Amino acid sequence: MSFRRFALATTAALSAVPALADVNVYTTRQPELIQPVMDAFTAETGIEVTLSYIDGGLVERLEAEGSRSPADLVMTVDIANLQRIVDAGVVQAVDSDVLTSAIPADLRSPDNLWFGLTTRARIIYASRDRVAEGEVTTYEDLASDTWEGRICTRSGTHNYNLALLSAVIAHVGEDGARDWAAGLRENLARKPEGNDRAQVRAIWAGECDIAIGNTYYMGKMLESEEQTEWANSVRIVLPTFEDGGTHVNVSGVAMTQAAPSRDEAVQLMEFLVSPQAQAIYAETNYEYPVLESAEISELVASWGEITPDTTSLDEIAANRGTALRIIEEVDYDG
Repeated sequence: MSFRRFALATTAALSAVPALADVNVYTTRQPELIQPVMDAFTAETGIEVTLSYIDGGLVERLEAEGSRSPADLVMTVDIANLQRIVDAGVVQAVDSDVLTSAIPADLRSPDNLWFGLTTRARIIYASRDRVAEGEVTTYEDLASDTWEGRICTRSGTHNYNLALLSAVIAHVGEDGARDWAAGLRENLARKPEGNDRAQVRAIWAGECDIAIGNTYYMGKMLESEEQTEWANSVRIVLPTFEDGGTHVNVSGVAMTQAAPSRDEAVQLMEFLVSPQAQAIYAETNYEYPVLESAEISELVASWGEITPDTTSLDEIAANRGTALRIIEEVDYDG
C-alpha cells in the first residue's frame, strides 16, 4: 500500500471513532468548590466538563430549555432542592450498579432520580470563652431558657433551617416542633440575618454565645485570613436529638431529561463516587463522603465522631411544608 493510501485509510479509521463529548453541568454550588474533582475526571478520561453556576431559578431554566437544554447533570445541595427538581420532572432516572453499590440507600432517591455525593451536619458553634464543654449537647437544649438572648441564626425560612425543623417534626411531631421553634425564637439574641458564617462572626463579636450552622463553614473560615479569628473563637458541638443522632443533609447530582451527552454524564456520575473523587470532594468542601471507604479530611475528623440521625431524607423533604408553616406561625424572623 502506498504511503498516500495508508494515510488516507488511517485518517478514515480515526474519523470513524466517535469523539468524546463534553459534559455540561448546571450547579448551584460555586464552581471553585467542585472544579478540582472535575479536573481529576478530565485527567482520567479525557472528557471535558463545563460548569455553569446557576444562583437562582435552576428549575425554571431547565423547564424553559426543555429538550433543547445543553445541561447533562445538575449538582445542588439540600434535599429540598433535590426534591424540587424531581417534582418538576426535569430529571431522569439512572440505573447504575456502581452508584447504587457506592451510595447508601438513605442517601439516594429510591427511584434513582438523584444521588447523594457528600453529607454535612447542622451543628452548633459555641463560644470558647462563654460556653462550657457539655453545656449544650442536644437540639432540644436550644429551646431551653438557659439560652435566652444567647443564640444567633440565619433566617428560619432558609432551606438549611427548614430541613432541621423538618427533622424535629419527625422526632417530636408537629405540636412539639412548634413549641421547639417558639422556644428557639425566644432565645434569639437578635433578629435572624446573614449566612452561617455571619453567625460565627456574631459570636466572635460578643453578640451571642451559640449559633446554628453547617459543619463545613468552619473549614471555609479557616481558609480566610479575615475569618480565621472568627473560627478560632468557637468550637464545634455535634448535637444529637434526645432519641436520635446528628441531623445531616446532602449534596447531590441528578441527570437532566435532555442530557445530550448521557453516556459521558453517567461516567462522570460514577467517577464522583469513586474513592479518589470522594476524597477530593470531601477534602475540598470539608464535608463527609457518602462512600464509607473514602477518607475524611483530618480537619473534619478533628471535629469529633459523628452519629448521623436515622430520619430519612424523604421524610425531611415531606415535612418541609409543615416546617415552613410553623416558622411563619411563630413569627420566627420577626
